[in-house]
Formats: sequence, structure tokens, C-alpha cells
Amino acid sequence: MPPHPKATRIQAILEDLYPETPVPLDHTDSYTLLVAVLLSAQCTDARVNTVTPALFERANTPQKMAVVEVDEIREIIRPCGLSPTKAKNIRALSEILVERHGGEVPAGFAELEALPGVGHKSASVVMAQAFGVPAFPVDTHIFRLARRWGLSRGKNVEKVEASLKRLFPRDRWNKLHLQIIFFGREYCPARGHDPEVCPICSWAASGAAKR
Repeated sequence: MPPHPKATRIQAILEDLYPETPVPLDHTDSYTLLVAVLLSAQCTDARVNTVTPALFERANTPQKMAVVEVDEIREIIRPCGLSPTKAKNIRALSEILVERHGGEVPAGFAELEALPGVGHKSASVVMAQAFGVPAFPVDTHIFRLARRWGLSRGKNVEKVEASLKRLFPRDRWNKLHLQIIFFGREYCPARGHDPEVCPICSWAASGAAKR
């Protein structure tokens, strides 16, 4: 597929603004990243980063987490919200990692998505950030901006992900998904956004898409 002029220009702007893309969730390995990603559902990365130090001090491997009581996990992660469900999933996926995967996080989409509480977006984050496999996780920022910028008309994350994968080079997916997230937080909030001064919306969006 030939380069898409709008996508190429957006990519250049994002690269200029965010040449470095540190992973927003604090972690030390694939397991702690997986748990942090699970905790980030309907919770900010900043909040997750305030909770995980205590959790990982208690248990930072599947083997250790698999023997921690669910109630104890729930109490530690309570500030992240949805703690009853998240605690059960963290305990359950840790047990599965020990029993079926030798205590290691599998580097495959199907295996990750089979774990409790791990959907396609979460698996994509782990594959991209822990294993360097090209993926394009679509969170709320990316879904909103891809549609606002006219890069996709997809009405769900799966269709938006497919559109972005067609428009951008595969070797840039992992970096771009973080760049778009950073841009959305700094320049393109869901509310109180002034598209006329936005480095991308000012020219890429039009009409209702600017809102």
C-alpha cells in the first residue's frame, strides 16, 4: 500500500514531538507489565504506578502471586477500581502461568488472550512492550483520535486497529501507539479541546470530527 499523505504527516509530527516513548506503566519484566496492564483497565497509568510498588513488593513473580490470598491482593489494589474482579484475575492468571507455562509469560497473542482478564488490547500491549512484537493496541485515546483525524471510520476498536495497521508501517506500530497516547493526553483531550490550536486537529480534522 502506498504511503498515505495524512498518515505520513501525522507520523512526522508525532516523531518530532515524542522522539522517545517510555512505557507509561512501571514494570521490571513481562510479568509485572502484564499485571500492571490488567490493573490499568478503567484506571489511569499514574494511579496504577502508585499501587504496583506495594503489590510487587508482596509478590513480583507468578509463583509468589499464586499463593497470595485474593482478599490480600484486592486490598492492595483497591485504589485502581474494580478490585474484586482484578484481584481474582491476577491470582488466577498467576496460577495458570505456573501450571501451564512454566512460570513464564507466553509471547503469543492466543496464549495471552486465554488468560483471565486479558483481552486483545492488553495482550497487544504486552506483546509490543515486553516482547517487541509489532502490535497496535487501541485504547480510548487512539480510538478517539483515529476517528477525529479521519484515519478510520471504524465503529469499534477492532476496525480502528485494522485501519491504523494499514496506514502506518509495521515497524512503527509499537512506537506510534504510545506517541498517539502521549499526544492525546497533552494536546487532544476528550473535553475542552480547541482544535484550532491543536498541532494535528487544526488541519487533519474537520466539522464534527473536531469535537
